[in-house]
Amino acid sequence: MDESPAANRLGDYLQARRGLVTPEQVGLPTAKNRRVTGLRREEVALLAGISLDYYLRLERGRDHNPSSQVLESLARVLQLDDVETEYLIGLGAHRPRSRRRHRPEERVPARLHHLLAALEVPAFIEGRSFDVLASNDMATVFSPRLAPGHNRLRSLLLDEEERAFQDDWERATVDAIASFRHLVGDDVTDTRAIEIVGELSMASARFRTIWARQDVRRLAGNSTVVHHPSVGTMQMHREKLPVDGLMLVVYYPDADSDSAEKLRLLATLSADRHARSTEA
Repeated sequence: MDESPAANRLGDYLQARRGLVTPEQVGLPTAKNRRVTGLRREEVALLAGISLDYYLRLERGRDHNPSSQVLESLARVLQLDDVETEYLIGLGAHRPRSRRRHRPEERVPARLHHLLAALEVPAFIEGRSFDVLASNDMATVFSPRLAPGHNRLRSLLLDEEERAFQDDWERATVDAIASFRHLVGDDVTDTRAIEIVGELSMASARFRTIWARQDVRRLAGNSTVVHHPSVGTMQMHREKLPVDGLMLVVYYPDADSDSAEKLRLLATLSADRHARSTEA
């Protein structure tokens, strides 16, 4: 997320992605003395049907307005999916430089606070940069890292308890970082996103490695397995629903499952905690 005049986001993306495609994947022979695991520049140019000189200009930032046909050809060679292709085309679109700016403070409307309170499963409101802005009691009993003030990406990468909580931490980090890039990775004007990228780049080798791959994925609901310190392993579904520019995240189990019973136990813990706080 570099907004300097020398920033070359399109070239950086092309370079990162060609490094992830092997010659075998595109039908090219592999020499025994080959020094790179990914595709060479000349191989990408050949397979995309463009000259090596033109591809070099793209990767080195000397051509800032390639046609969509060229970008789609490159996406095919680099084996990008629809989301990644859309992202690549967006990088190739000519845009004037914008000044870095503070986005307006993200506020959770009262009706969403009421909705959270009405839900009987863990739920929270997430901001654009994965900040937890509001949550219900079930969410904080499910995980204290879901309390307002935490950042989901920071917790995932820097908090050892969150790492133990996640059954497949490695996959979770890849998915989260790729989703973060899809949301903010090309916005060089968002100071909050820049702050998070800077902090995690300094503090987490895992973040640096995955961020350099430039994976891009859309936020989507899925299933996840977690290890809760009080009730053990839980299989949960997670839905992410956009509301007023924010994200409502809800965890819920299959009905009549072992995880549903464990969630009821957590509900009891939540009720007991609320009663104690009221008495105090």
